[in-house]
Amino acid sequence: MNQNDSLYKKSHFNRLGEFSTLSPESFKTFVAFDKKALSEGKLTAKFKELIAVAVAHTTGCPHCIDFHVKQVKKHRASKEEMAEAIMVATALKAGSALAHGVNALNAYDGTADDELYRASYINRLKEFSQLDGDVFKAFVTFDQKAMKAGLLSVKEKELIAIAVAHTTGCPYCIDIHTKGAKKAKATREEVAEAIMVATALKAGSALSHGVNALVAYDE
Repeated sequence: MNQNDSLYKKSHFNRLGEFSTLSPESFKTFVAFDKKALSEGKLTAKFKELIAVAVAHTTGCPHCIDFHVKQVKKHRASKEEMAEAIMVATALKAGSALAHGVNALNAYDGTADDELYRASYINRLKEFSQLDGDVFKAFVTFDQKAMKAGLLSVKEKELIAIAVAHTTGCPYCIDIHTKGAKKAKATREEVAEAIMVATALKAGSALSHGVNALVAYDE
């Protein structure tokens, strides 16, 4: 295989520092923001790294997964805790596709409403139980199990879900899981910190992919 066929190598991540000279002010301010977003606050540094791992699986950034899994391990999170966070991310990423399915139903039925997102549209979700019942039921069962308390509490899982929902950009998921987190006694500050971790990770995934741009540019 041609060496240039490899688009992702762990070693490419070492080139990230080049942005400190190529775009110094932006890079410096991002690093400062990222550090603050992941530091201890109302949420522990360990839990923020679990959120980061979940979000990294949503953005699909191999460098971010590698980096934040190592960080979460440093904070003594177990492999089982990490797996639970990943399962929440999986449920939310799949769930966002299904939630947008209500828009597909509206479009198929020629709904005249000019509003593309209403909280009430999610009530159409149950129609999939008639349209593709076995598959819909299987997803609902998985989603319920993924969000059920385990090593991570319901509150923690709802906070992870909020972060992932902001990454997938699903208005229905944001609405449902913010209310779910509030019901589980999460504070507004804790919700905000989870969102900031998601923001840092989504921005960080773009920057991380930048090392591939540097490799491509130099070829």
